[in-house]
Amino acid sequence: MRRISGYLNGVLFEMREESVLVEPYGDGCVRVRATRNSRFSEEKWTLLDAEACGSYVSIESENKAVLYNGKLRVEVEKEGQWQTHCRLTFFKNDDIVLRTREEADPVTRYTHIEGEHYRTRVIFEARADEHIYGLGQEQQDFFDRKGCTYDIMHYNTKSTVPVIYSSLGYGFLWNNPAVGRVEFANNHTIWQADSCYQVDYLVFVGDTPAGLVNRYARLTGFSPEMPDWAAGFWQCRLRYESQDDLLEVARKYHELDIPVDAIVIDYFHWTEQGNWDFDPQYWYDPKKMCDELKEMGIHPIVSIWPTVHPNSRNFAGMDEQKMLVRTENGQYGLFDFCGQVAYIDPTAPGTREFVWEQAKKGYYDNGIRTFWLDEAEPEVHPQQFGNLKFHIGNGAQTALIYPYYYAKTFYDGLKSEGETGIVSLTRAAYPGSQKFGTVVWNGDIPSTFDALRQSIVSGLSMSMCGIPWWNSDIGGFRGGDTESDYFRELIVRWFQFGVFSPVMRLHGSRLRKKDHVFRHPGVYEPSGGDNEIWSFGEKNFPVLRDLILLRNRLKPYILDCAKRTAQTGEPIMRPMFFDFPDDPECTVLSDQYMFGSGILAAPIIHRGETERTVYLPEGKWIRTLDKKVYEGGQKISAHAEIDEFIAFVRAGAEIIEVF
Repeated sequence: MRRISGYLNGVLFEMREESVLVEPYGDGCVRVRATRNSRFSEEKWTLLDAEACGSYVSIESENKAVLYNGKLRVEVEKEGQWQTHCRLTFFKNDDIVLRTREEADPVTRYTHIEGEHYRTRVIFEARADEHIYGLGQEQQDFFDRKGCTYDIMHYNTKSTVPVIYSSLGYGFLWNNPAVGRVEFANNHTIWQADSCYQVDYLVFVGDTPAGLVNRYARLTGFSPEMPDWAAGFWQCRLRYESQDDLLEVARKYHELDIPVDAIVIDYFHWTEQGNWDFDPQYWYDPKKMCDELKEMGIHPIVSIWPTVHPNSRNFAGMDEQKMLVRTENGQYGLFDFCGQVAYIDPTAPGTREFVWEQAKKGYYDNGIRTFWLDEAEPEVHPQQFGNLKFHIGNGAQTALIYPYYYAKTFYDGLKSEGETGIVSLTRAAYPGSQKFGTVVWNGDIPSTFDALRQSIVSGLSMSMCGIPWWNSDIGGFRGGDTESDYFRELIVRWFQFGVFSPVMRLHGSRLRKKDHVFRHPGVYEPSGGDNEIWSFGEKNFPVLRDLILLRNRLKPYILDCAKRTAQTGEPIMRPMFFDFPDDPECTVLSDQYMFGSGILAAPIIHRGETERTVYLPEGKWIRTLDKKVYEGGQKISAHAEIDEFIAFVRAGAEIIEVF
């Protein structure tokens, strides 16, 4: 049978080898599903319910149907010599923005894996004039994804959020948590899932980048409003070994009158992986500690890992109740970190409730209100996702959704206790993670200028796929030598970038000095080198102190930006074309960006550099350094010594007063 027909205000195409369903999913948006199975799955994954819209379908002939939905039009036509498959063409107004590529045999898009699951691929025509942004965070230099190929998966330093923004004025959401691959080649675009029940994607259009980001937020959720403390400076290191060590640092910042809004208690403060509590030998009175921190205006944050060691008191019970990620073949041992450990399975509701109950007793009841959800991918070795068995399904088909449910575990738990202003720091994300107040960071990146430059790309890419709260480890995570000239220059330049990041957090595993004193010999996982702002040389200290003070003055502006994010979905840190969509120069810029609508940031990102080119769009711009006014619509050369940064404020914006 080869039939095109209307279907619940959508278009259904049926044939022997495939069924394709195109339906409206809110104004200016359609959802496309295709399957070789006998029925469509109604699983929405993390999509919200569709909003009402005034769409309609016109059956124009036995070979063609058209779905009209606001400014989006989708034509469904029979294709092939024997008209055995269909071709989809997506129009924004009257312009073609996306089209499936004509294939001689559509069956080649499906390779049977097992049962009702197939390796699927959808092939679209390529456009030479198209720029593509988003797809989550990758540690590389290509902000424009056109011409690139990526694996669809998570691992430390990589988080795939499978949504893109096109310069042609459409957005595309690959609504499939399966591991796979995407190619934005010159001859085609291919989206592939390695194992799934059906093809599932959404296409939506908008007049501006802001309109598309808003449409996406209405599909997957808006971030909440940012609490006041989260907009300030976060102090962190690998790691504070004891309550006394942490309080010593907090008190010193307080005595120096340097505002610290949050301090993080990193991993292995616990008795064992999977116990979710403080080790009383080193953290003997956490309630008293939290009370003192709060008196100093410092918000305590504690690291949570989803790993469970067989020696944990919770392992046997969780194992018995199927609360751990299981394997399809073989025994546990998903990650070798201080022993072969398993992971919690947050896709199971019972797991989420149990883990929160443990975290409540171990942390919340002692005064902890915010959690750092590390290992959020989760990190498994080897990366054989098909060997993972989740409550929600096989890992090859569902692995990308793990960080979504991991964040939901703590969001729901905190909300059940009446908490508002919920924030969780996570190392991976999935569409919809933003509505749980997730702050995503780009993982254990090296302490290099290359990583600094690539972090800007990561932050801008995440902003275009609906993750507005983002940050990087200031100074990078791995290999920072605090006594080297290289690192002392890097830490200042990274601090300057951190001031103009949605969240400003200092973290890293610094190299220990030769005279490093081990304060707690025999402690499990000893600390790295010092990582406070007085740790990077006498010359740097006043520079970094002043940057923290500036961040403190910027908090009202940042909170106002975050409020707009909660209302509209617009990111805080965003590419230049977001605010200047009609300026072709802004389309290709990846090393400068807007921080809110009023500030243009252009970080120094190369060693030894004190001069760089900055493009100023139309309008008048005020350099924060000397208050000099520049006319926009031109490129200028801007100078910045090591204790100076490059930023401009739009003329008329009151924020200039804080600089």
